[in-house]
Amino acid sequence: MASTPVRSVGSTSNLADGRMPYSGTSNPAVAVVPPKSQIAVDTDEDVDLEDLQAARVRKRDLLATLQQVAILAEAGVNLAAALQATIEEEKNVTLRNILKQIKIEIESGQDFSAAISHYPRVFNNTVVALAKAGEKTGALGTMLRRAAGYLQTEYETTAKIRSAMIYPCVMLVMAVGVTIFLLTFVLPRFIPVFESRHVALPKITVITLAASDFLRTYWKLFLVAIGGLFLSLGMVRRSQKGREQLDRIKLALPILGPIFRRIAISRSVRTLSTVLYAGVPILDALELAAAIANNVVIQRAWLTVRDGLVEGRRMCDCMKTEDIFPRTLVQMVAAGEETGKLDQVLDKVAEFYERELEVAIKTATSLIEPAMIIAMGFVVGTIGLSLLLPIFSLSRPV
Repeated sequence: MASTPVRSVGSTSNLADGRMPYSGTSNPAVAVVPPKSQIAVDTDEDVDLEDLQAARVRKRDLLATLQQVAILAEAGVNLAAALQATIEEEKNVTLRNILKQIKIEIESGQDFSAAISHYPRVFNNTVVALAKAGEKTGALGTMLRRAAGYLQTEYETTAKIRSAMIYPCVMLVMAVGVTIFLLTFVLPRFIPVFESRHVALPKITVITLAASDFLRTYWKLFLVAIGGLFLSLGMVRRSQKGREQLDRIKLALPILGPIFRRIAISRSVRTLSTVLYAGVPILDALELAAAIANNVVIQRAWLTVRDGLVEGRRMCDCMKTEDIFPRTLVQMVAAGEETGKLDQVLDKVAEFYERELEVAIKTATSLIEPAMIIAMGFVVGTIGLSLLLPIFSLSRPV
């Protein structure tokens, strides 16, 4: 006889509002367990609830899951049954356990949006807001499909940026590696030759030898300095003022600065369009758009626009006071407000900025690649010249 599964209850909210957790039988079995409880309900293995809530999953897996649940929900399948069907097909163990716990919470009486909000590292605020809007309008399947489309766009944009940066990063690593190899392994082999022949070394060779000697003598200090630099950047990033300064520097960088700006604005506009289409209030929509920007400067600009709306001003008028917003975006927002189709206009604007971002990434890559090749050639050529000049001196007849 199969044993009755034990269900972990993380809070007493369901009991407080008069709803009893539903177990699928007339006499539900509920066990109240300590905070560090182990989820033992239909999971592949015992999983700590807090660890599960802090877990991350690949966006590609989440996309497939949301799309499947959306299709089943639109087809009229009960949400719990749709989740069960998705769980049976899911191969990602972490996501499968999360879906099982969400199914348990839904069967206990919670809304789907409330259940997924317990896993903020998997379902961001935009997905939660879309799910909540779908529950209010009775079109949860449609909203989940919209959320899947939103995440798909985010995933594709991120993939394009990463793929564009792979080659420059590989070139950078190769340049650093070749330089270190030449300075620490190749160049020292020629030092005894130069010393034994008492040849007068050119200034470029003296400088290169000094760099080689410094790197071989103080390589530990060099590694500590690099580690300290990254650690300092991480500490600065954690503070509000430090993060703001770093974000301002990112936006002011040549070539890369405009790309960072387009990434943040396109993500914000796409989020704003998606949640406004779902019926989310404009003030809440602006907060979500600010949060998704991932840049303190642009985030503060969106929050300033929200504060202006609270004061009764138009959105386009509030955006005019912020230099970070392109004039084209402000004009399109004004047109959307006048026609009452702000969500549709923003959707078109988001598509425009995403295409513009793709072009900007390709342009930046086409500029960075030759620049790195030239820099790598300059460094290697300088080291090579510092070796060849003394050799030429040795080959001359006295």
